[in-house]
Amino acid sequence: MISAYTGTQVRAAEEPLLAAGLGDVLMQRAAHGLANAVITELRVRGRRIYGARLVVLAGKGNNGGDGLYAAAFLAARGMRTTAVLTSGTGHPAALAAFERAGGRTEELTEEALGGLAAEAARADVVIDAVLGTGAKGGLRGSAAALVDAITKARSSMDSQGLVVACDLPSGVDADTGAAALPVLPADLTVTFGGAKTGLLADPGADYAGRVHVVPIGIEEHLPRPSLRRLEAADLAMLLPRPERRAHKYSRGVLGVVAGSVQYPGAAVLACRGALAAGVGMVRYLGPPDVADLVRQSCPEVVCSTGSVADNRVQAWLVGSGMGPEDSDQLARARDAVDSGLPTVADAGALPALPNQLAPHVVLTPHAGELASLLHRLGGVDDRESVEAGTLDAARRAAAVTGATVLLKGATTLVATPGGAVYSQADGTPWLATAGSGDVLAGVIGALLAQAGPDVGRFRSLDVDDDGRWAAIAALGAALHGKAGTAASDVSFGGPIAAGGIADAIAETWGNVSMLSNSGLRKRNSHSHPLR
Repeated sequence: MISAYTGTQVRAAEEPLLAAGLGDVLMQRAAHGLANAVITELRVRGRRIYGARLVVLAGKGNNGGDGLYAAAFLAARGMRTTAVLTSGTGHPAALAAFERAGGRTEELTEEALGGLAAEAARADVVIDAVLGTGAKGGLRGSAAALVDAITKARSSMDSQGLVVACDLPSGVDADTGAAALPVLPADLTVTFGGAKTGLLADPGADYAGRVHVVPIGIEEHLPRPSLRRLEAADLAMLLPRPERRAHKYSRGVLGVVAGSVQYPGAAVLACRGALAAGVGMVRYLGPPDVADLVRQSCPEVVCSTGSVADNRVQAWLVGSGMGPEDSDQLARARDAVDSGLPTVADAGALPALPNQLAPHVVLTPHAGELASLLHRLGGVDDRESVEAGTLDAARRAAAVTGATVLLKGATTLVATPGGAVYSQADGTPWLATAGSGDVLAGVIGALLAQAGPDVGRFRSLDVDDDGRWAAIAALGAALHGKAGTAASDVSFGGPIAAGGIADAIAETWGNVSMLSNSGLRKRNSHSHPLR
């Protein structure tokens, strides 16, 4: 699992070492890790090291010092290095080391700006080391103009040079992921001590590229992470597995209240997502015409009648493909939430639910739906403000509703009422297609139905019972994202439809589970099962 921390948390973890006089040691470790990451990335890309041109954009603080020390190391490896001092000066010791290594320094002036931007755009490597984790408000003045000019020049010439951010891209908030433009988009962010929360939340993730963490010796002083991301090994551990004597009821029954005359396909896709995600049975409640379509498309689904209370299930999925005019379906959705069972509430159900919910209710809005929800609860949010601050919006929504909130996006965030957050970015942009969210709701609903009372699988995540619901939602988001990527890979990275995502879930599940199964086989290698 990837753990991420706010800038404040990281700076607090550095304090014991700084108090012990180890500040320069921390900087040297960071710089050495940054330089090695640059070398590794160039080699992976088949680029030369000796003779390559490097430009470091260096601020006057410690972040600039990290960049200058790294450039000094790289100059010693034969790279031609230039430092652009964006504030007219630099970290004294690091600047002296850079100049001793043969680096060339340039002060950023209005007259020199155009030439320096062109030089950086043509460089093999640009290191962005202007602002660090303590900066607020983004780049200003000539530094902002320089980054804007570099970005435009690189775009116009289709530059193939490597951009590496030192700790985080300048202008990205380390705590929230908010981005104060201009920001130079990085191919690689080399971050120190621990991943920064803002690198794993949009829009910060848009500018971070691939994130590489360099240990610098503060790790034992870091507190509980601000944000976490499940990796493949975590998914393998968390995915439910039926016991040897399991039956369809013990594997969980999911009730689905979805679809309408206008959007009947949403019910089908939600059911398909659920069936593919391991649940023992799916019961559907909805309009007769929609039920007929569900029967034809998913003969495994039991189409039931009666009320929510009349149907025995372990979890509910409500809302997909429903509108404000679907009064009967909305009434069922409210009844499902009131049942006290785990419930995933999607799309059309969101405006009809009570203002106060519970952590076992998982809301799955996109940015526009979350803005509407927050506005209804007294906020002034619109879609643009949610997209500009996804982490803050998801946390606020969870806090004010008491529910677990999953904000869908390129980076999907799952927030608990207590402020814990998961961040998953396992998918492909092709997942942005009609019906994709219905499949996701089905997957999460199936996992909720299979959760049961046992929290043992979640103990390694160090979460309480309320946090378990967020972990399940993050698990569903990761599985859905990986299935979308797998479906796209079938067409060599081409487009996908929502049905293709559902089709890919079972194989994706199997591939992920192999990580766990291989470990089990190793532990039981002495046994000889019958064949």
